[in-house]
Amino acid sequence: MAARVKYLIKTYLWTIAVFIVAKIVFMISCREGHAFNLGDVWDVIGHGLTLDLSTALYFLILPLLLVIISLWWTHRVLSRISMVYFIIIAIAFALAFVADTSLYPFWNYKLDASCLQYLETPSEATASVSTGYLLVRLVILVILVILVWLGYPKMNFNPVPKGRRLLFTILYALFIPFLVIGIRGGLGESTTNVGQVYYSQNQFLNHSAVNPVFSFLASLEKTANYVPDYNFMEESERARLMEGLYFTDSTEPDTLLKTQRPNIIVILLESCGGIFTEDIGKRSDIMPHLNQLTKEGVYFANFYANSYRTDRGTLCTWSGYPSFPRSSVMKMPAKTRLLPGIAQSLRREGYHTSYLYGGDINFTNMRSYLVTTGFEQLHWKNDYTSQEQKTSEWGVRDDITFATLGDMVRQQQSPFLIGYSTLSSHEPWDVPTHRLDDEVLNAFNYLDECIGNFISEMKKTPQWDNLLVIMLPDHGFSYLGVGEEHELHDHVPMLWLGGAIKTPRRIEQLCNQTDLPATLLGQLGITHDDYQFSRDVMSKSYQYPFAVHTYNNGITMKDSTGFAVFDLNANRIIVDKSSDSELLMKKGKAILQTAAKELKELN
Repeated sequence: MAARVKYLIKTYLWTIAVFIVAKIVFMISCREGHAFNLGDVWDVIGHGLTLDLSTALYFLILPLLLVIISLWWTHRVLSRISMVYFIIIAIAFALAFVADTSLYPFWNYKLDASCLQYLETPSEATASVSTGYLLVRLVILVILVILVWLGYPKMNFNPVPKGRRLLFTILYALFIPFLVIGIRGGLGESTTNVGQVYYSQNQFLNHSAVNPVFSFLASLEKTANYVPDYNFMEESERARLMEGLYFTDSTEPDTLLKTQRPNIIVILLESCGGIFTEDIGKRSDIMPHLNQLTKEGVYFANFYANSYRTDRGTLCTWSGYPSFPRSSVMKMPAKTRLLPGIAQSLRREGYHTSYLYGGDINFTNMRSYLVTTGFEQLHWKNDYTSQEQKTSEWGVRDDITFATLGDMVRQQQSPFLIGYSTLSSHEPWDVPTHRLDDEVLNAFNYLDECIGNFISEMKKTPQWDNLLVIMLPDHGFSYLGVGEEHELHDHVPMLWLGGAIKTPRRIEQLCNQTDLPATLLGQLGITHDDYQFSRDVMSKSYQYPFAVHTYNNGITMKDSTGFAVFDLNANRIIVDKSSDSELLMKKGKAILQTAAKELKELN
């Protein structure tokens, strides 16, 4: 009896010890940009312990069953099953810990099942890192598997006298309800969840306290194509809060253009956060061409991204559709085929439509989305030579694709719409220029040079006189302490340029990425009733300016009262810079609840 109890106790305690050590290693590995002290490490371990204790119980289920079976049958096959089980557990834990520490510097949130969607296109998923980076992590993975496995006890039990087998079986069976209660997190209504370990205003400390194994397992059912109900409030309150937030008409819009039928280019600038610009980030040295161009066109100075990933931001831009914390609508072809799209709207007006991207256009279901929302011709990595395809880890680098864009403008039949996504301003920052020492800043400086060269060349062409070039990022970027909970993170530039612009202007209206379709179509005199979440910010009907943003797993809101962030894991406001943050976040939750309900009903 004692040997079996020791086996279970050692299994449980070793699992907890592994989780605790993993937290410390995580904090050390991901410390860049996150200051903490020894006391913080202790607090992280203490606050995260409840989740560790509960998670470790999951992995005690099979050992407990093996112990009960061994009361009646002490064959060596049980020992082999135990050994294989612990090898599998060691591999699973090592994968979780290595993935968690490797992805966090890029994503700034804990490991969850959303990483699985990128395994469908492994070449794209690994494009952000070098071969050396992957090899180092493979070695670490193997070492971790061995160390974790060696720590688990071996199963070697003596037979139990027949007269005691039933009694011991009952005693072990009595432990099962306590095991279930421990996994559940108690007898209350609230069950074990990630948010229970959140304790600090410092999100890095909260994330460090989260058990990555539990985070992954808990999110398995909530993959990229899963949309929660988000039942924050009763239907009557939701409807009341949504009144006046969105409108689908353009009432006497302030005119920005000389013509209602310009040729149009929309350029999505990869990760181009406002922190790299002079107007928003107070940096004049990184993107000097873009800084100068904001004075030559129509510059939207209070423009905010809706999401944190390219697939989300692309869809927000072209369909004016909301983003979701953990759900990628682009990966739901049954839904995207029913969404409106700028290309679709313009095709009905006689526009020729095409899209350019130097990477793999099949990544995150991008091809399906672009085709179903109105793009007739797609130009992507496979249309280039094998040498050009290898100019960056993600595909064809930006100076080459910008040149292609220029050729398309010269050759395209009017009227036309060209969509274009850049890719070089992304990890691993492999760009051909080296003007700045910081590799991140240098990559955006390279993007800026490409922008400057392209606009300079376009000004020399006859197409410039009737051309409207719209540039905006697909999403913001976390850099040097400016994370998702920072107001600057999603404050991004949007600029309209070209000979079709009536006069240079600075637009101060607070607005969102999703507002581009209604605002553009409003300028063209085209109805946009089917864009339910897009507002014409130049219309007189735009009475309540606000910006909403979602990230994994939270909501940010900004309006005239200020800025606030709501964390869905902690279920509370974690950043309060508003004079009425409760009402502001109620509106944010109402938008998310409405959007989720609308998406589920979209068929």
